[in-house]
Amino acid sequence: MRVVVATHGHCFDGLASATWFTRLLTELEGPGHEFVYHNCGYGVGQQRASEALLIGDQNALLDFRFSPVRTLTWFFDHHRTGFESDADQAVCARRKAQGYRYFFAPDYPSCTQLLADTAREQFGITAPELDELTHRATIVDSASFDSPEHAVDRTDPVMRLVTVVEHSADDGFIRRLVPELLRRPVREVAQLPEVERRFAPLGAKQRRFIRRVQKAAELRGRVVFVDLTTGAVEMLGKFVTYFLYPETTYSVVVARLGHGTKISVGYNPWCGKPLDTDISAICSRHGGGGHPVVGGISFANSELEHARAVASQIADELAEGS
Repeated sequence: MRVVVATHGHCFDGLASATWFTRLLTELEGPGHEFVYHNCGYGVGQQRASEALLIGDQNALLDFRFSPVRTLTWFFDHHRTGFESDADQAVCARRKAQGYRYFFAPDYPSCTQLLADTAREQFGITAPELDELTHRATIVDSASFDSPEHAVDRTDPVMRLVTVVEHSADDGFIRRLVPELLRRPVREVAQLPEVERRFAPLGAKQRRFIRRVQKAAELRGRVVFVDLTTGAVEMLGKFVTYFLYPETTYSVVVARLGHGTKISVGYNPWCGKPLDTDISAICSRHGGGGHPVVGGISFANSELEHARAVASQIADELAEGS
């Protein structure tokens, strides 16, 4: 049986979710399935969960916005913005009532944790050997690091793997990594030669990104606003702004990438001040999405000036809430 697994691409939680789902289905139905993995993204030119993609005997969509295509048999997501419309949410509810295996829990810190708990509670399946992978995915996706220094530190092999997944993971890489994560601990997988080879240039890019943020950052009250649109960035670092400006409560970064422009909005979990704004709600107003503490919006290259204006508007909105 051919199983297509479409998961949130360039996301460690997406990779870990694909691993847990593979274990779940194998435990439920036995070995012998052919698993095909695809990275999905919200950016310009990235794959979406379309009927052309979901062509397996079973099709799973993980850690990604719901797709109402008729071939979708499994769905797991934890984003507040998990539905593009009320109509899509109604389709999900109706099919779930009909027996489709759809699981949506927007209060979960990670999709991997949702899969692990669902496997145990709904199907009686546990996998203690995946506990560390689940734990790491939850820390990364919910920004539950001990400190911003820990969040940007790349001496830990697992954090190097996180960087590779976020910036250098194609479908083939996911296809090779999932079986490895099912066979051995995540720390061992993180030290595989392919992972180390892919990370080598990314470490230097991260250092250059930190320098660019330092030069471009502008403090607007409790918000650090960073405009990186004067030239394309090589990579984005999620927690760099909090590392450099620990006193700020929110961060808004607008950056020009090779395939378009992206706005990243986040809450600093180490600032010692309460979260008083749902970031996912702000991003959804502009066609993006995410979680209460972090979100993003993607634009085409032709929309650069509009993206800059939206980013500045969001920064001002968050600053005014102080």
